[in-house]
Amino acid sequence: MPQGHSHEATELKLLLLNEEGVFSVMSMQQAVRQKPASAGRVAVAGGEAVRATISDEACGPRHEIGNAGSALLLAALTRENLQQAFKRVRANKGAAGVDGLDINQTSQHLVLAWPAIRKQLLSGTYRPSPVRRVTIPKPDGGERELGIPTVTDRLIQQALLQVLQPILDPTFSQYSFGFRPRRSAQHAVRVARSYVQSGRRVVVDVDLEKFFDRVSHDILIDRLQKRIDDAGVIRLIRAYLNSGIMSDGVVQARHQGTPQDRRGLPHEI
Repeated sequence: MPQGHSHEATELKLLLLNEEGVFSVMSMQQAVRQKPASAGRVAVAGGEAVRATISDEACGPRHEIGNAGSALLLAALTRENLQQAFKRVRANKGAAGVDGLDINQTSQHLVLAWPAIRKQLLSGTYRPSPVRRVTIPKPDGGERELGIPTVTDRLIQQALLQVLQPILDPTFSQYSFGFRPRRSAQHAVRVARSYVQSGRRVVVDVDLEKFFDRVSHDILIDRLQKRIDDAGVIRLIRAYLNSGIMSDGVVQARHQGTPQDRRGLPHEI
């Protein structure tokens, strides 16, 4: 997509997802001319018009032939959900994954690649790319291992997260504050302060060392299956857990652990 401005006429390109679920590129002039015939809206993120006019039919019929029987996947691939997911991925920024494509390059890549990716997602045959291994120093010594997914996989993960979070979050403990919407460390401190004000004087500080590095995939999937009755979603999450990690050009299998991003957060899936 063109960046910057010049005295010459420069067309702003929009990445679109049409009713057949196919990404395409359209100039701003074309979009304006077709506006009366289109019910979609242009999503704007980061000062740039992007990834727009995604209709509800972009994910195909509700009971599409050959899909994995996953109503949640169909919900994740609706117009509104994909628009929101892309805006979040763009806002989070982040480096390229193993394919070397940044956000704008991935947008262009999806023009041709999305129909096949979507078909694989719905049929249960999609295979995520391995994450790119990066290590950063910890403040207290040692190193933290990070895994950087491709932008395409970050988009899919974010879209799925937005569908799953309203289902899973209410099942979590009311005393859990990490990695949850509308909860934070500051919220936990306020609750702790209320305990002190009520007269409690004992504080127990516990840290599970390398917790995310040691998460059991089998236990995690078992817990998810008890809460999500959707084989397609479970299959996709398992595929992400098993996608492996690439270091120095070599893909290493992972049988436990979930990669974290540069903020120290576990990935969306």
